Amino acid sequence: MAKESMKAREVKRAKTVAKYAEKRKALKEAGDYEGLQKLPKNASPVRMHNRCKLTGRPRGYVRTFGISRVMLREMANQGLIPGVKKASW
Repeated sequence: MAKESMKAREVKRAKTVAKYAEKRKALKEAGDYEGLQKLPKNASPVRMHNRCKLTGRPRGYVRTFGISRVMLREMANQGLIPGVKKASW
């Protein structure tokens, strides 16, 4: 499990990115790079990091499900994800 502060930090970054999205787009189209530098660092979408929705794990993130590989395997074995089952041959 990730620390609650790390999860909260990612949520805060997502809100900041959404808040400044239009302003960033306008500044980029105008070519005003000095104006872009004056925006907060966390307003850049590059600084966001995908985290597991259940545990907050930052690595091994599976985009299609929004969870980490560990949770994907556990949930698939328990039959909690429709259409997904463990391969066996």
